[in-house]
Amino acid sequence: MTVDLRTSGSHVRAGSPAAWVVAVRPRTLLVAFSPVLVGAALGWERTGALDPVVSLIVLAAALLMQVASNLQNDVGYTVRGGESTGTRTGLPRATAHGWLTVRMVRNAIVIVALMSTALGLLLVLQRGWPVLAIGVLSLLAALAYMGGPRPIAYTPYGELTVFVFFGLVAVMGTDWVLTGDVGGTTVVASVAIGSLAAAALAVNNHRDIAHDALVGRRTFAVTFGATASLRLYALLLLGPFALTPVMAWLSAAPTLLLPCLLLPAAWTLRQDMKRCPPGIAFNEVLFRTFKMELVFAVLLASGAVLGRFWGL
Repeated sequence: MTVDLRTSGSHVRAGSPAAWVVAVRPRTLLVAFSPVLVGAALGWERTGALDPVVSLIVLAAALLMQVASNLQNDVGYTVRGGESTGTRTGLPRATAHGWLTVRMVRNAIVIVALMSTALGLLLVLQRGWPVLAIGVLSLLAALAYMGGPRPIAYTPYGELTVFVFFGLVAVMGTDWVLTGDVGGTTVVASVAIGSLAAAALAVNNHRDIAHDALVGRRTFAVTFGATASLRLYALLLLGPFALTPVMAWLSAAPTLLLPCLLLPAAWTLRQDMKRCPPGIAFNEVLFRTFKMELVFAVLLASGAVLGRFWGL
């Protein structure tokens, strides 16, 4: 079976590696990579200590959590009939197109969940049972986004969930696992990274506002309207830049102002979001938002590294 994937201009065969790429959505893994990078860099700036092996375990666990979430989104949306109206303009879902069966994806979710749990147990040996609690809550949140009797994706709390787990929990959790403490700068950084991660979901939900209303998804955009959705995106995208001076002051490191270099690009992105025509054009804004979070995280982490030498 060969299917024309119009959103990427390629062809996907049922059960092929390309089909799994559609389900896993590698570009979205940036939202798992960025908080770990920032948490590790800020922890090292504060303490001068960094265990590379533990850092890699934390990163692998975070990426697996995101993979599990993406797979659950793919299969959960299909099972609930989210493609039934034919009006959706978002990225394709492998199970909805028949490229992967629901059973195949659900089996993959179990495997990924077991792998992330195994890595979590290794981290428990490093920092004790609180790590297990963090891991279990994160995994449950990833699966509950599109799973269970009332998925988070069908409520106005999707952006809030992403903010908490891909910002607060991921950044501060990484710092704590690696150093045994959480610095004040890390707390502020977790808000900034969480906001940018939530901004990406805000684009996704704004793009699908008409379709989601038809299939019963009461996202923030559907519940409060397109104008409020655009305002939320602007706040989530631009808010982190107001926090960079706070981080620089807390760490006494002007190098943490490096992310401010992105402010003109962020403002342009916000304007492009406002002017974007309905439909598939929002996918480009979505990927640019993912990239904005990654570059913000890289500049912030770079500033932390430079800040460590600044204070010597």
